[in-house]
Amino acid sequence: MTSQLFNMMGMGGLDPAYFFIGLLGVSVVLLILIIVLFVMLGKQKKRLNKFLQGKNAKSLEKEISTVMSDIELLKLTSEKNKNDIRILYKNMEKTFQKIGVIKYDAFNQMGGKLSFSLCLLNEKNDGFILNSVHSAEGCYSYTKEVKKGKCAIGLGEEERQALEMAMGEDAEI
Repeated sequence: MTSQLFNMMGMGGLDPAYFFIGLLGVSVVLLILIIVLFVMLGKQKKRLNKFLQGKNAKSLEKEISTVMSDIELLKLTSEKNKNDIRILYKNMEKTFQKIGVIKYDAFNQMGGKLSFSLCLLNEKNDGFILNSVHSAEGCYSYTKEVKKGKCAIGLGEEERQALEMAMGEDAEI
């Protein structure tokens, strides 16, 4: 059996049954692809419905806009906090952070360890030593400046101990 259409196309020797079998195969493949696409579309619809559950497009847009403005506010707040922390750290360098106190009896006739040496240092070991000597005649106080953990003026034993205590180590004097 020959077809005039096949003869006009130059395929006169082709049996039309083979042509229809080929078309049937292509149709089956296309049908399978359509089924796969419908399954994928169904999954996408489920995901979209879950995402949009209880929302319409306008309320979802408002929700996204609110989240974006919250993120901007968080960024600004975070930047402000970083700057505040930098300022605090800079100020903390100047504050007295290290303390050493030694109580002692300055004179043998006095009791109760009323005399003391107080050392206050900042982060860079700069500060002062306050020495208060209590005697029967009165109380005398004086200070000695400390730079980088060292004092230009000679220190008494109690002052040296207070400096070491404040620095948390054996100080070089």
